[in-house]
Amino acid sequence: MSERDPAKLFPHDHVMRYTFVALVPPFVTPNMITMFRIVMTPVVLWFLYIGNFEVGVPLFLFVAFTDAIDGSVARIRKQITQWGSFYDPLADKVLIGSVVLLVVVQHVNLFFALLIVLIEAMLMTGGIVRRRRGIEVSANVYGKTKMVLQVLGVTMLLIALWAGFDLFIPISVGTLSLAIVFAVISLFTYGI
Repeated sequence: MSERDPAKLFPHDHVMRYTFVALVPPFVTPNMITMFRIVMTPVVLWFLYIGNFEVGVPLFLFVAFTDAIDGSVARIRKQITQWGSFYDPLADKVLIGSVVLLVVVQHVNLFFALLIVLIEAMLMTGGIVRRRRGIEVSANVYGKTKMVLQVLGVTMLLIALWAGFDLFIPISVGTLSLAIVFAVISLFTYGI
């Protein structure tokens, strides 16, 4: 299987170029955006933990969206770095994994949440092993799809808690289950 060129634009990058990336000042680097996501994750967790969903849910969505922004900025502006290639997916896994542990454990199922986190840990471990072997590690379409599904699944669960839409809970579980399928595919195509 051939490796994906990390500098090659994804289809969504063409839309991002003329929308959100255009709003990012030239002095802001993709690594700065990734660091912002890392720093903001505990803030998101705090608002969700105290049950302030009015702030926590929109903040989670914004912080999760910075994943799309930093990747697009890096590819469009040709600012891909080894640091970013490692810490961007790590920041995603910390954000999603911590929110899953906080919310999914409490409102869905402990084992379901642990499965999601375990697969994320396996993806990270596989990426580290490949990197140490000198293999360039970059995102693939399965990993990107997994991330989108995870964000959607967590968001639907958070909206169910925030607005009392209990119907969103089974939809959230279904979406997160589909994310697990894409995570396993990503694990075999990227992480190991």
